Amino acid sequence: MDELVQLMEQLRTHLPVSWEQFPDFPLYMDQVLSYMDRQVLRFEDDDGLTSAMVNNYTKGGLVPRAEGKKYSQEHLAYLTVICILKRVMSTKDMGVTLEAQLRQQPSVQAGYERFRESLSEAMNRIADEMERFPDEERVADAAVRFALMSYAAGLASSYYVARLRETAPQESTAKKKAVKAKKEDR
Repeated sequence: MDELVQLMEQLRTHLPVSWEQFPDFPLYMDQVLSYMDRQVLRFEDDDGLTSAMVNNYTKGGLVPRAEGKKYSQEHLAYLTVICILKRVMSTKDMGVTLEAQLRQQPSVQAGYERFRESLSEAMNRIADEMERFPDEERVADAAVRFALMSYAAGLASSYYVARLRETAPQESTAKKKAVKAKKEDR
């Protein structure tokens, strides 16, 4: 019972830090990995971020390349979002979603803060829902209910990602043309 109360409290209060709380100086990879361990709620020791994962996310275009060997606030924002979404979304779906989300925001900072707001809302809803299962006798009911909520949310997410994919190729082509034109102007 105490564990349940503690978890509900963590869901309500443990959010990744705000943009302003990110270090305002660049970090090296080992510092980033250590920092990210504190950003996200985790229950298993083996699902943390590794340098190989960061390199793969960079190669896949989910995270901008490091500046030298240093990572900025922007990198920390991307990695925080990825560490949370990787539990429920494929890398391919994250790429489509992050690209679309950033187009809707004036900056990475604004996109990150919008993400934090959405996360806070979701965590509070789940914590509220957990209050319906206060006793140990209904653990199986709670497990099934949350699994079904996850299933339903996953279906909704897949629908919206598919909608994003429908518009992404056209917008990606326009984006590539804009980048090419910008390079030619130099």
